[in-house]
Amino acid sequence: MRFTLSIFVVMTIAAGITLAQTPTVLPENTVTDDVRLGPKKTLNGHFPFKVPSNPAQWYERADQLRTRVLVATGLWPMPDKPPLEAVVFDKTQRKGFTVEKVYFQSLPGHYVTGLLFRPDGPAERQRPAVLSPHGHGGRMQEYSDSEIEKQIAQGAEHFTKSGKRPKLARCAQLARMGCVCFIFDMLGYADSQQISREVAHRHATVRPEEQDPSSDQWVFYSPQADLRLQSIMGLQTWNAIRALDFLAALPDVDSDRLAVTGGSGGGTQSILLGAIDDRIKVSFPNGMVSTSMQGGCYCENCNLLRIDTGNVELAALFAPRPQAMTAADDWTRDMMKDGYPQLSWLYAMIGNEADVYCRPMLHFKHNYNYVTRATMYQWMNRHLNLGLDDPVIEQDYEPLTNAETTIWGGEHPAPTNVGIEHEKSVCKWFNDQASKKLAKLNTENEDARQELNRTYASAWQVVFDQRIPEDVTADDRGQQTKDGIHIQKVLVHDKTRQAKIPLLVLRKTGSKPKTTVIWTTGSGKAALFAKNGTPDAKLRQLIDQDVIVVLPDLLDQGELHTAGDATSDELQRTVDDKRAYSAFTFGYNRTLVAERCADLLAIVAFAKTLETESINLLSTDGSSTWATPAAAIAGPIIARAAIDTNAFRFKQVDRYQDVNFVPGAVKYGDLPMLLALRAPNALTIMGEKNIPTPVTKAYESTGNSAMLTQQRGQLGSSVIQWLANP
Repeated sequence: MRFTLSIFVVMTIAAGITLAQTPTVLPENTVTDDVRLGPKKTLNGHFPFKVPSNPAQWYERADQLRTRVLVATGLWPMPDKPPLEAVVFDKTQRKGFTVEKVYFQSLPGHYVTGLLFRPDGPAERQRPAVLSPHGHGGRMQEYSDSEIEKQIAQGAEHFTKSGKRPKLARCAQLARMGCVCFIFDMLGYADSQQISREVAHRHATVRPEEQDPSSDQWVFYSPQADLRLQSIMGLQTWNAIRALDFLAALPDVDSDRLAVTGGSGGGTQSILLGAIDDRIKVSFPNGMVSTSMQGGCYCENCNLLRIDTGNVELAALFAPRPQAMTAADDWTRDMMKDGYPQLSWLYAMIGNEADVYCRPMLHFKHNYNYVTRATMYQWMNRHLNLGLDDPVIEQDYEPLTNAETTIWGGEHPAPTNVGIEHEKSVCKWFNDQASKKLAKLNTENEDARQELNRTYASAWQVVFDQRIPEDVTADDRGQQTKDGIHIQKVLVHDKTRQAKIPLLVLRKTGSKPKTTVIWTTGSGKAALFAKNGTPDAKLRQLIDQDVIVVLPDLLDQGELHTAGDATSDELQRTVDDKRAYSAFTFGYNRTLVAERCADLLAIVAFAKTLETESINLLSTDGSSTWATPAAAIAGPIIARAAIDTNAFRFKQVDRYQDVNFVPGAVKYGDLPMLLALRAPNALTIMGEKNIPTPVTKAYESTGNSAMLTQQRGQLGSSVIQWLANP
């Protein structure tokens, strides 16, 4: 960690910032060039893949990213897998392959439907299998007569019959090549109608069922679902895992030769499945491995997923297993120079560079056409060891009829549990699973304590994704003395995040303090000064204890706030998107709580340069949501933390624009669990009727109960004196 003095650049803006007579760090009518005051990142941003310099760094990064995918999709910890109760029926014969109808329960009462393609004739030995998530348009997507003629004229398709349904064409050809292939329905397509296409892929407005935060039942896109990381993307990821379970368990399938390929939205599903399920040995995620647009549908977005990462790096989690894709005249057009070279470098570093391939086909628009499929067949032939002559030539076949591809009907009636009530039951199942799994964690012995800490700490690490930074500079912006108090104005620069944090450093004139106290409030440093600019009584009392007091403005507070924007004490800024879904903002950007937590950690790094014997933390006035995780992450570096929770709980948040909205916070124990993760370091809790049970248990389990105390009521003299001690 290093600190230097540097020249500070500011941007002048039209509107000024009024902070009464509070001492300010910046010149009047200026704000910092903190990058976070600019536009939020969107799914259409740039998501470069920076390859680590050595394998060890990559493996560490990959472990973190896999945890991120699992947490973001709501699968950390992984739910139990109930019996599939799969039904396979109504075999249809075509030349070289058969097609059967399939349905099974991915969770109780929720059905996955699809078609199972098999090579014709008995299997002399177990066969490789390919899972095929179809992408938008559905497995039954069909070109019109005029469109297929156009596709053939362009060289994108070759056959009038089979080419009209290109997603089924790839399954048929894979079966003729000797693979078992299962194409399953995305939510809202074909026979998957328990959750409608309108809800799963086109949701745009808040529904009445989302309005009541106190309800014990909720639907997707609601605050209750977000606070538990329940999403359509998560459900589809779970369905993909269960579809792979189904495929791998078939008696004619070699479970050691499993592959996945999907295009567009199915490419997104292929990326995620390959990232978290090591049963997949070969992958061809087409149309979505890109440093540009990351997936424009609700089903391709969930909170926390792509913060400081993107689809190319997520696809890299499949390395060093064989993986291929194409680049087309769409958002993948730059892959050959931005994305694919980095993937090649990674594969060369940890495996075989020949095991990753991107074929440029910029003369085609977004597709999974005949030419792209031919590339995929060659890849599967080679890496599933099919032993066929290259190139594999796709053949025509007599199209399947609607009767041959429709799952529900006759002896197999469609489920009657549909719509809003079914959504609620699905969300409840995921919530019950998480609650059950997390409730089993305990502190009975050291192994149990480590598993509890690993599960919760790993989840919260994804939520906040921060540590005390190493590359921090501090700019001295001037000093003054008033009423016996020396005030230093400082701008702290966290270079990694491009964040610039204004703060004041106060001490009694002529004193030699042994303790530094960082004091954060819900509205910034101005809250601790009277209108005439003098410190309020409690701030003065703390300074009189002969300590250094550090008072910051965190993101969107005081001087670290863009004048004229829509942010208030109750709202945080979100992306400008008419679609009412949190993940379009917080799938790509940290929440305001997470950013303020990071700001505090940068201030801790700065405070270490003040060279007092200890650094302590005081949180009052609604700042517990970011001070608590900062105290937990900093651990013993913050010797003592006094936090006034004001009995706040994240479950009180009723909209994602709320300043305290944190996806996943309720699932992972709410504020009490964050307080518990502070153990075994010294903690005083204010604002609670009683110390929450998880906190008490955490300190008891470490044998450090004496480090946990409670101050009833508001900040009192005893806490101020406690914080003043080194």
